[in-house]
Amino acid sequence: MAESDRAPGPPRSASPPKRGVPASGSAEAVVAARGLTKRYGRGAPAVDGLDLTVPAGSVFGFLGPNGSGKTTTIRMLLGLIEPTSGTAHLLGRPMPGSTREVLPHVGALIEGPALYGYLTGRENLLRLDAADPTAAPRTRRERVGTALERVGLAGAAGKKAKAYSLGMKQRLGLAAALLQPRRLLVLDEPTNGLDPQGMREIRSLVRSLAADGTTVFLSSHLLDEIEQVCSHAAVMSGGRLISQGTVAALSAGARGRLAVATPDTVEAVRVLKEQGVRGLAVEVPEEPAGTPRVTGEAPGAEENVELAQLNAELVRAGVRVRAFGVERASLEDVFVSLTGEGFDVTG
Repeated sequence: MAESDRAPGPPRSASPPKRGVPASGSAEAVVAARGLTKRYGRGAPAVDGLDLTVPAGSVFGFLGPNGSGKTTTIRMLLGLIEPTSGTAHLLGRPMPGSTREVLPHVGALIEGPALYGYLTGRENLLRLDAADPTAAPRTRRERVGTALERVGLAGAAGKKAKAYSLGMKQRLGLAAALLQPRRLLVLDEPTNGLDPQGMREIRSLVRSLAADGTTVFLSSHLLDEIEQVCSHAAVMSGGRLISQGTVAALSAGARGRLAVATPDTVEAVRVLKEQGVRGLAVEVPEEPAGTPRVTGEAPGAEENVELAQLNAELVRAGVRVRAFGVERASLEDVFVSLTGEGFDVTG
């Protein structure tokens, strides 16, 4: 992972305490849910007994495939829908009972922004800011300009929102969430519709917000996105929370991948399969001069297979080994090990 893509460290500074809401230095988590459940009708619950803790100052990845219950959870946390059972606290306050005190300190982008298509991007933000009773009219245009600049829309601010691409609408929704300083920023699939460059810019923005003391709760089905920007993560599947913790701890709990660079992929697969290596796959390089790789599940201690033994068996069979080793488990490996199923890593 490139240095610029590492998850941010502790925040450099925190926002000043807000009236009626605990300061970020308090012992309470920014987000805390206990037994949170949402059931529609008599079917299986959309969210089932969720226990979730989001530390202050973290970039927290809420990870799961589409339909796993992420958006329903977020809507309950923000007080937009009532849970069937369980409790949720935001900034130390019970939800949905404290929405008036809490939501002014929370920025959110959920299921895409609601925009007036006949207004320009700037006019949309001006109208949203004017609807905020705490926003000072005298500095409104300055706030709007700063928010547009932060999300890379300053050059398209005069364009009608109905002419915006999906990615531009996502950026405008982010700008709306950033009109005021926020203790917590909740983003549901924030890079939806963005090109690779736009995704990199949003990741950079998230890191800068965390460095300034904002806790970011980032829901996504893109494992790579979570791995590059988040310090903590939780894994959802089928409405249930399977695991949570720091990204490093989650990855450490899963097996890494054995990787063998060799032009003799067919023979390497045969040898490794005979030695009990599972999940074998061949990776073909994009560059013509590159060396193909054979990857598989790294053997665990209980399998009593030495890596040196595997390497020796490959060499004994005449396989030309260019590189051999075990790569750190990715979040994709974590998800597969926890759920036993695959995952959409590209969207």
